[in-house]
Amino acid sequence: MTAGKSRKIFVLDTNVILHDSSCIYQFAEHDVVVPIPVLEELDNFKKGNQSVNFHAREFARALDELSGDKLFNGGVRIGDGQGVIQVKLERPMHEDLADNFSCKPDHRILNIAYCLARERSGREVVLVSKDVNLRMKAKAVGILAEDYKTDQVKDVNTLYRGHRLEEGVAEDVFAGLYNGSSDFPVERLPLGRQLCVNEYLVLRNENRSALGFYDVASGAVRRVDKLISYGVTPRNAEQTFAMDALCNSEIPLVTITGKAGTGKTLLALAAALRERGHFRQIFMARPVVPLSSKDIGYLPGDIEAKLDPYMQPLYDNLGVMQLAEKSQSGGRPIAELLEEKKLVVAPLAYIRGRSLVKIFFIVDEAQNLTPHEIKTIITRAGEGTKVVFTGDIFQIDHPYLDSHTNGLSYLIEKMQGQRLYAHINLEKGERSELAELASNLL
Repeated sequence: MTAGKSRKIFVLDTNVILHDSSCIYQFAEHDVVVPIPVLEELDNFKKGNQSVNFHAREFARALDELSGDKLFNGGVRIGDGQGVIQVKLERPMHEDLADNFSCKPDHRILNIAYCLARERSGREVVLVSKDVNLRMKAKAVGILAEDYKTDQVKDVNTLYRGHRLEEGVAEDVFAGLYNGSSDFPVERLPLGRQLCVNEYLVLRNENRSALGFYDVASGAVRRVDKLISYGVTPRNAEQTFAMDALCNSEIPLVTITGKAGTGKTLLALAAALRERGHFRQIFMARPVVPLSSKDIGYLPGDIEAKLDPYMQPLYDNLGVMQLAEKSQSGGRPIAELLEEKKLVVAPLAYIRGRSLVKIFFIVDEAQNLTPHEIKTIITRAGEGTKVVFTGDIFQIDHPYLDSHTNGLSYLIEKMQGQRLYAHINLEKGERSELAELASNLL
């Protein structure tokens, strides 16, 4: 136990467990309470193939391994150096809460935390929930409440961008990059700080500029040229970097972030079509938003009709590519690739469980995935597979994720500096002048 600090009691909401089934091991020496309404709610998630179903089952197994008579009476030790976990049974609604809250599961959980805080006045009781409304309700009745922070990114404003500008570059650097050799020893660059593995650079002086890529294996900066695919030409430095990373066979994991209209998905698709000869298939997928948190059964039609609105943005990008391919000779028609299942567009849930060997796998709207879902996708990547995640970490539809807690932000922070990974943040919108204006001002 940390000196000078008493052990806290953390009361878990259901959404924390559905976010991370191993959450009970993340509270160090502090005690953990699982309200009985949480176990009731987990029953509703045990069946299915979504991430939340996996977490519900895994948590039930973990609790069963710790289980004993004391789980409901005093608690059992979670592990060496860790606190005690116990299940708290239902309590009559406390008179302080009865006039303001109904008996729905959230309020029953809140009631257990409130009663516990009254009984254990010498210890801090903290309600842990990813539901901001429940956290506010807890604070309104004097209960400490916080989000589950184990997999949070601390500061998204300083998140790795994947590229940087270097001013005042000497003329001999440009001579080295453009005359004969296409790379230049990194130690001869006047860098303000050390380069990150697979980082891209805009090199500039008063007269010239160039685009570069830091290849850690050779210790040199390689010149980056524009790559064109199916009539899609990068329009700015960041898009040029993104296309280079997407087409680099030495980098099997790429993330591309940026606001709407920066070309994230279009570039990923263009690169996939350019590199398709190296892969068995191209998969394009996106989560049904909000992933696993809202039933789509209320939508009319069969399952294909229900899912079509979620997939339409991917088909829109394919439409752009089909228009562009008419001006590009030598490429196979996209319609033909779709018909032969060489190019597959599907909800992410439909692709889970498939063998990902020699696949160019594009996951769009990845900011709506949890860190565990991101990990699950990457760990399924077989030999010869390239995984690309695209998304806007500031435009999240999932009810329990934000810019700090979503899987895409988490991935960027954790993978930065790895040899097999590259990231590019696209900053300039290229959809239209009007779209750029709206994105910046509204």
